[in-house]
Amino acid sequence: MRPHDTAGPPPAPDDGDFPARRAPLCVDVAELDSVVTECRACPRLVAWREEIAVVKRAAFRDWEYWGRPVPGFGPTDAALGVVGLAPAAHGANRTGRMFTGDPSGDFLVKALYEVGLASRPTCTDIDDGLELYGVRLTAPVRCAPPQNKPTPAERDTCRPWLAREIELLAPSLRVIVVLGAFGWQALLPVLRDAGRQLPPRRPVFGHGAHVVLPAAGDARDLHLLGCYHPSLRNTSTGRLTQPMLVEVFDRAAHLAGLDRRDG
Repeated sequence: MRPHDTAGPPPAPDDGDFPARRAPLCVDVAELDSVVTECRACPRLVAWREEIAVVKRAAFRDWEYWGRPVPGFGPTDAALGVVGLAPAAHGANRTGRMFTGDPSGDFLVKALYEVGLASRPTCTDIDDGLELYGVRLTAPVRCAPPQNKPTPAERDTCRPWLAREIELLAPSLRVIVVLGAFGWQALLPVLRDAGRQLPPRRPVFGHGAHVVLPAAGDARDLHLLGCYHPSLRNTSTGRLTQPMLVEVFDRAAHLAGLDRRDG
C-alpha cells in the first residue's frame, strides 16, 4: 500500500482537495514533481497563470510559457532547502523552473554560485545546464499569483505539496533558508505537523534569524535561517545586497556540511 492511501475514487486535478489527497500518495520526489504540475485546485491562480501564458510580456513574445504549477528544483537528497514565496508570472511561470528567468532568480543563483552551490552564476531557462549542489529550491505556493500575493486560502490549499516534499527530503535535509516572511509563516505549520518541536514562543522571521529544531524520528536537527527575499523591491533598495545573501548561504552551507568554495 502506498503511503497514506485511502479508499474512494482518485481526486481530479481541479478538486479543491487535490493537493491534500494526492500529495501524501507520492512515494518519491520525482513523482511529487510530476503530479504537482497537474494541479488546478485554486481557480483564481489557474486563471491568472494561464492568462499570463497567453498574453505574455512583450520581451518574451516568442516564448511558449509553462503556465502550470512549478515543481521544486534541485537534487532529491538535498541537505539544504530554500523556501521562497511563489513562481513569478514571467519568471518560473514562463520557464517552468523555480527561480529561473527573472531578477530574483538571477540574484539568488549568483549567490549560490559564489558559495559553490551552483554550477553557473545565471539561470535563464530550463535547458541552460544549471546544476545545484546539495540544494533544492521550492515554494509554499506553486502557481504564479496576481500581484505576487497568494491568499491565505490558496497558501493552505497548496501546503500539502510542500509538506510532502519536506517529508521526502527529511533523511538528508539539515538546513532550510527561508526567503521572506511569507515563506517563514507558511513553513512553520508544515514542520509542526511533521512532528518537529517548535519553540514555545513562535519563532519570528527576520534577516539572520536562526532557529534549531531538534531531531525527530529518523530526521536530524534542522536549522532554519531567515533571509530577506531577493525581490526587486529588496535588492533595488539595498535592503538585501549580494554580500548579505552570500553570507547567509555561506552559513547555511557550513551548517549543512556543503562547504565547497575550497574544493
